[in-house]
Amino acid sequence: MQSPDAPILGQVALSYCPIIDSQRNVMATRLSVFPLGHARWLPVGELLNTVGQVWPADGPRVVLSVRCEGLLADLLMVQPSANVMIEVPKFMACDPVHRESILTLADNGNTLLLSGRPDQPLPRELLGAFKYSIIDLADERRLDSGPVPAGVTRSIGFFQEGVHTIEQMEGAFRRGAVAVLGWPVEDVVVAPRPGGAPRPDLQVTLQLINQVHQEAPLAQLEATLKFDPALAFKLMRYINSPVFGLTTEVTSFSHAVMLLGYQRLKRWLSLLLVTAGSEKNQRPVMYAAVRRGLLMEALAGEEQDAEYRNEMFVCGVFSLLDRMFQRPFNELLRTLPVPDGVYQALAEERGPYHAALDLVRTLEGGSGHDVREKVAAHGFQMRHVNRALLHALASAFQLG
Repeated sequence: MQSPDAPILGQVALSYCPIIDSQRNVMATRLSVFPLGHARWLPVGELLNTVGQVWPADGPRVVLSVRCEGLLADLLMVQPSANVMIEVPKFMACDPVHRESILTLADNGNTLLLSGRPDQPLPRELLGAFKYSIIDLADERRLDSGPVPAGVTRSIGFFQEGVHTIEQMEGAFRRGAVAVLGWPVEDVVVAPRPGGAPRPDLQVTLQLINQVHQEAPLAQLEATLKFDPALAFKLMRYINSPVFGLTTEVTSFSHAVMLLGYQRLKRWLSLLLVTAGSEKNQRPVMYAAVRRGLLMEALAGEEQDAEYRNEMFVCGVFSLLDRMFQRPFNELLRTLPVPDGVYQALAEERGPYHAALDLVRTLEGGSGHDVREKVAAHGFQMRHVNRALLHALASAFQLG
């Protein structure tokens, strides 16, 4: 897949967060744009073209959150594609200077989001231009009111921001939130199993990862896979997805091993491990783990060898296993073979992959200041980081 590589990627800092609906699916992605220099001279058309390479008009939805009044004012004057939603802060929505641009975009069928609660009510016509509002939990007026009474609705649907725990997330949905911005991955996702035993639905995957690590005979791998036909189907679906780029359809497990080899097969079994859970609240954590893996691999760059890129991928994918299994990494990784560099990054916060993992965590909704600080501290180039981020998000969409 060709990565976006426009000059503007060196002139902005980017971060992102998923927008999760009540079914715990990613309904859109919020892409925050922080100009590094004089924003008035940044080409807004180039920004939209770059975004369009990742989110084509017929693809998933993206919310553009431009953190600069001048650049956002320029953005309001152009016509983005139908799947690009524009976030408008409350102070700009209240400014008569931008009223005509906002109404024109709405009339043209664009989806606008009102960010923040205006100090004064907006005129009815202007409020109607916005499909959703973004309300921070700290500004929520209905926290103590329980479920919204029947027949009582907000003027427009809302996304809840500032959610840090599962309880806060569930409360937001009870109050009628369409979605939450981000996901409380640091909270307890599911209760730990007694004795710390792995879930039965993961045992075959764990056994296969160990067998592949030991390069067991193909007949032994196939015999293990027969215990979980659903896993075999899912593995075939992943390997045949567009992101993998194979020109020949893989039709059997033995065919997969012949085409991929043990190391690349281990990469996809790692992916299956983090996406095998059935708990609803784990689903967004699985999405996050996959995005981390793809982003770390993209940060490695094509100049690194395949082994290094695969290990970066595994490091990112496994980086939320402690939250998913409710066990510390130094205990969890005793039963899961990982390269030394992956163990060091996850269990000891050091080693060759730690810098990339630290940056990847910051890119998940971090501020422009935080992103710039991490990029500089770890010796990355902003253009490379932004290109890797957009490439990883596009790859995640293709995985489905």
